[in-house]
Amino acid sequence: QVQLVESGGGSVQAGGSLRLSCAASGYTHSSKVMAWFRQAPGKEREGVAAIYSGGSIYYADSVKGRFTISQDNAKNTVYLQMISLKPEDTAIYYCAADWRFYQSPLRSTANFAYWGQGTQVTVSS
Repeated sequence: QVQLVESGGGSVQAGGSLRLSCAASGYTHSSKVMAWFRQAPGKEREGVAAIYSGGSIYYADSVKGRFTISQDNAKNTVYLQMISLKPEDTAIYYCAADWRFYQSPLRSTANFAYWGQGTQVTVSS
């Protein structure tokens, strides 16, 4: 059974930085895409960043230049380094994983079969 465990959330002031981690266990597929989605109160869950095991990376326009996704395949862990945080980045951040290839992995939550429990990120002005 695949488990995704996020860590690293917290509260920061605008302009600050946070680094999220997501450790995957029980994953047996040969290919993998891991991603970060977020959901703010009253809003739909949206894709933030995704990375394939082969190295292809995707970002939402709203975080380009501020967020960096990376992975450690040996540790089955994906990271999201967030800098220049804004109040509008406040949300619960979810880690997601899947084995299929998508042209636009961040387009839909339906693209991902496995989800973590989420970690809260709060950015104050």
